[in-house]
Amino acid sequence: MLRSDGDRVLSRGRLAAIVALVALVGVVVALVVLLVRDAVALGEALGALAVVGAAGWLALSRYGTLRVVALIVVVGALGAGAAALIHRGAVNELIGLAVALAVFGVATRVALRRAAATDGPMRQAAGARVPFSRAGRFVLLLNPRSGGGKVARFDLVGESRRRGIEPILLEPGDDLVKLAREVARSAEVLGMAGGDGSQALVAQVAIERELAYVCVPAGTRNHLALDLGLDRDAVVAALDAFANEVEHRIDVAFVNDRIFINNVSLGIYAEIVQSEAYRDAKLETMEKLLPDMLGPRATPFDLRFSDPERGDLHSAQILLVSNNPYRLSRLAGVGSRPHLDGGLLGIVAVEVASAAQAAELVALEALGQVRRFQGWSEWTAERFTVDSASSVAAGIDGEALLLEPPLEFRIAPAALRIRLPPQAVGLSPAALAPGLTRSAFRDLWQIASGRSREDGR
Repeated sequence: MLRSDGDRVLSRGRLAAIVALVALVGVVVALVVLLVRDAVALGEALGALAVVGAAGWLALSRYGTLRVVALIVVVGALGAGAAALIHRGAVNELIGLAVALAVFGVATRVALRRAAATDGPMRQAAGARVPFSRAGRFVLLLNPRSGGGKVARFDLVGESRRRGIEPILLEPGDDLVKLAREVARSAEVLGMAGGDGSQALVAQVAIERELAYVCVPAGTRNHLALDLGLDRDAVVAALDAFANEVEHRIDVAFVNDRIFINNVSLGIYAEIVQSEAYRDAKLETMEKLLPDMLGPRATPFDLRFSDPERGDLHSAQILLVSNNPYRLSRLAGVGSRPHLDGGLLGIVAVEVASAAQAAELVALEALGQVRRFQGWSEWTAERFTVDSASSVAAGIDGEALLLEPPLEFRIAPAALRIRLPPQAVGLSPAALAPGLTRSAFRDLWQIASGRSREDGR
């Protein structure tokens, strides 16, 4: 008897879940072996990482000879840590741990993705089915300069017309918001092919006009598309969302009157991206500017806000406010958000006060435990205020802006009607790879045992 496609997908998902659970056992075994047999080697390696952190802090925050000496110490400490692991025979255990973690991560993503595919009808039902008239206009605004020319590379103009979608190319000097408002007057579904900054501005027009919105990932990073569960490489396939009658509602957020769909960064990163040289010479610009921000004569950032646990604060080197909280285990890379409909801002504040704290931060970063850093604060809120004595540099969905204080952040729950292509998984990387958590184990166990993840909730 032939098996249906759904049965095959479910079977593969169960197999992937079983592999993930076996890999999880391997992770636990490798960790126990490392802690029992190679505790000294691990201690030496972590000590070397601490030295790397302290010396790295000096290299970032000083000029001249001290920077050169600090860089030499960084290289030497990395070599010493590697030598300690090799000398004490811990390399094989570390390789085993890394392999087990990699298998667990890949198998978990496959299992959850297969489960999402088989739950397709349920996920469709969770959205609102909105009948529409084919007489209504489907309009797609396109930025031909985004993503290194993805609009032309994927022939989005021609592909749009073949689907009955009216393409409107942005010309140099066009006011995107004004143009979007003009075409929205007679549109039924409005979309944007471009980067996240453009996505946010056109989404705001869709909210104003109560239109359904389509995100076409034609930018460089496409963080919104990532967290919507779109395949960022399937640019043309995103156009199929226009004809999908099922809509979902997601949150957006505002800082003062400016919308953002991903996050607003204040502090070090926001100051650096203000430089005109940053876009063409990122590393050189950072090397030039960081000592003035982190060195002994640096003026602390004037960012005044309230932390629920630590009370009123007057500075932070990193302050990230996001539309729904990110799942972060490391500072390298922003990560992704498990969902976009939680109705809360995510807020992360980081303050590194000394070389010793920098050493601690680097060690925790290497372990994927950066949230345990003593200068790390993280919480959620519906509203959040940042004050300052002068204009505040901000990176809003990757765009460099200056904002006038006070900065009033707020979430707008379920404000945006979003349409996804029928083939989209609709789950972000954070939802597909929840990490070594109790909820991940529960989901994998339910998939491996042949039950829907919803059955156990």
